[in-house]
Amino acid sequence: MIAAVALISSCESKKTAVKKFVVSGTISNNPAKIIYLEEIPMTTMQRIVVDSAVLDNAGKYELKTGSADARVYNIRLDQNNYPLASVINDAEKITLNAKFNKENASYAESYDVTGSPASSQMKEYMVNFNNRLQSIYFNSKKADSLSKINTADSVLRGLEMNTMLLGAEIKNMTTAALRDSKNPALSMFVLGYYQSTASNPGYGLEPLTKEEVQKAVDDAVTKFPMHKGLAAIQATLQGWIGKEAPDFSLPDPNGKEIKLSSFRGKYVLVDFWASWCKPCRLENPNVVKAYNKFKDKNFTILGVSFDRPGQKDEWMKAIMNDNLTWTHVSDLLYWNSPLVPLYKIEGIPYNLLLDPSGKIIAESLRGEGLEKKLEEVLK
Repeated sequence: MIAAVALISSCESKKTAVKKFVVSGTISNNPAKIIYLEEIPMTTMQRIVVDSAVLDNAGKYELKTGSADARVYNIRLDQNNYPLASVINDAEKITLNAKFNKENASYAESYDVTGSPASSQMKEYMVNFNNRLQSIYFNSKKADSLSKINTADSVLRGLEMNTMLLGAEIKNMTTAALRDSKNPALSMFVLGYYQSTASNPGYGLEPLTKEEVQKAVDDAVTKFPMHKGLAAIQATLQGWIGKEAPDFSLPDPNGKEIKLSSFRGKYVLVDFWASWCKPCRLENPNVVKAYNKFKDKNFTILGVSFDRPGQKDEWMKAIMNDNLTWTHVSDLLYWNSPLVPLYKIEGIPYNLLLDPSGKIIAESLRGEGLEKKLEEVLK
């Protein structure tokens, strides 16, 4: 999902006029000689330098580029791996001044951005976000130390509650920033910044669900309908829905080739699983329940197993033990099955719901969500 969000940094419209963008200012108390302007290529994490300049004796500089779309850029000094700051090109000219501590040339002691409302909002968001994240880190370290000296549970629970409160504040702050954003690059930066941090379980943040991410992107597209990068992100996040399922043919347990297209005329759930997959086995009762409820309403299931070579017996045993009374196929090639890249499968259990024409109308249906979707389409 974060890689998809990051597409905003590299998508542009060739039909839209390129707008000039100039960043200038002064860098104080830093020995750097060169300053760089970089697009943020979040998809590859390999920075794209679009301009550079030599800092004069007073630390002054000017950087220039052009873009058709709203973009996020890094300002980086020559000796540093990490950027000094990030800016957005919502104005033709912006000023960024930075002051360093003479004893630490790696990170700016302070910096200010003028002339760019979106850049200022991005800075404010990051400062507020990181201040709370730092508090979460200190709480974690303190709790770890206190637990080693048999501190009362009430004290530890107090730290835990404070951490949960800080996490909720960060999430609410992110939701508000997305709602109030007036720039598409800012919206996607905020979304990516939160999700990439929340993906680290050590911070204890609650990632946005797939549905929440989709809604955030959909809302941004509604607000900024002319932005080509957002449209590309939206299309990427929609995944398989609305597309025709690629056809394939695999053998059933008796060696008979079964084609997906042979199920045309029915609603079919293509269920990717394996006997060795514990989450799949735990999900199977939900699939069985849905099948028994809707099998007489023009609905069936095609089970596709990613069991390992030589483990046909384990596959058959799982089918019998879990009472999976529908059609099953497998090439017993584990993750080397050609269906893995064909359907871009990153993990199982995973499923796709096809309508009678073979078009995919839903994916990743789990638990009550599967039954609810079937009730919706099989009225």
